[in-house]
Amino acid sequence: MRMSPIDWLMLITLSFIWGGSFFFNAVILREIPTLTLVAARVSLAALALWVFVIITGRYRSLGWRVWGALAILGAINNALPFSLIVHAQTTISSGLASILNATTPLFTILVAGTFLSDERLTLPRIFGVVLGLVGVVFMIGTDALSGLHENIWGQLSSLGAALAYGFGSTYGRRFRRLGVDPILVAMGQVTTSSLFLWPLAFWVDAPLSLPMPSAATLWSLFSLAIFCTSIAYIFYFKILESAGATNISMVTFLVPVSAIVLGILFLGETLHTSHILGMALIGLGLIVIDGRIFSRRPD
Repeated sequence: MRMSPIDWLMLITLSFIWGGSFFFNAVILREIPTLTLVAARVSLAALALWVFVIITGRYRSLGWRVWGALAILGAINNALPFSLIVHAQTTISSGLASILNATTPLFTILVAGTFLSDERLTLPRIFGVVLGLVGVVFMIGTDALSGLHENIWGQLSSLGAALAYGFGSTYGRRFRRLGVDPILVAMGQVTTSSLFLWPLAFWVDAPLSLPMPSAATLWSLFSLAIFCTSIAYIFYFKILESAGATNISMVTFLVPVSAIVLGILFLGETLHTSHILGMALIGLGLIVIDGRIFSRRPD
């Protein structure tokens, strides 16, 4: 499956949106514990998407079969990886977390190559993932790898989230065959994942006993839910439907690039040689994964 120009535009936009989620998580975690954060995030996102699909007239009855599939998707592509990522962010550096998160395309290629006939495992794709991963390391800095011998559970959480995303995006391809609107898939995913998360949050965090969060925390939570979840997953499932699981996983390579670009534009940060080299390797990796240069037939 190939990426169209519209798919690439949505993928780049998604990388900028998700780049902000790490910042919002860091702000919220000062006052709200992990499971409560994730449960509130997906619940607010679900509410926003329900309002959107009803106002736009997109809603239709999905049936128990589809809702059952959405519940599985919500667990493996939302509730589990979100919780693991937020947990990892409390125990390991953001740089190391970004590098480990960038293993998502590798896991996705392995999972999709096993289960999807149109996304077979190929050596060029594996090579492209390796190039992109090396590019992420160059951009973030090899110093981030110095923490590999510490906080093993935080690292396993990041890798577990990447593996869950690999299974989630592969499983999410089934909704194209079922003819479900990608916006309804996004709505169903966050709705079902919120049902999984709130019982756990009440059991572990006892959120009703927590003090009222500050305005900054509440604004960050709102932004995380609306922009980094509701809107982001509309883009996510549209790309997944048209371009496949492997291609959507490439967003994890672009998130560090987006963070660097935003830092340069709005925070006055400096562009270093390592950033340029990292971006070049990521770009080359994306080209190789796309596979168009290896095809003799015109697109």
